[in-house]
Amino acid sequence: MNIEYTKYGDYYLPNLVAPQNMRGFKLGKYGKLRLNYLKENKRAEYMILLMNNKLQQHLMEIDKSANRRYEILIRQLTEKENITEELKTNNQMEWIGKMNYIKNCAEEIIFNELIYV
Repeated sequence: MNIEYTKYGDYYLPNLVAPQNMRGFKLGKYGKLRLNYLKENKRAEYMILLMNNKLQQHLMEIDKSANRRYEILIRQLTEKENITEELKTNNQMEWIGKMNYIKNCAEEIIFNELIYV
């Protein structure tokens, strides 16, 4: 891989530009969490991805995968726990409590499978 450099004062800095298909992409919650985890805990992996110009692509993939996995987990867990619209209309507080529990479980699974690895 050829990297071009520009001299600024006494230093040469690489000319890094994001690929066209990734410009303007906004990182979601899971992409930002992964970025922070890489910066703080896996510095070498972070630097390799950054220098190979693959960091943004990696973060986009993690964000998309995590969001898809979250939706699947919510659907599976609500079916398993038998949480229905009928419960929502009959007992809203119980429904809210169960849904909050399911959302927390789904996020914990995503953190362990995709973000903090």
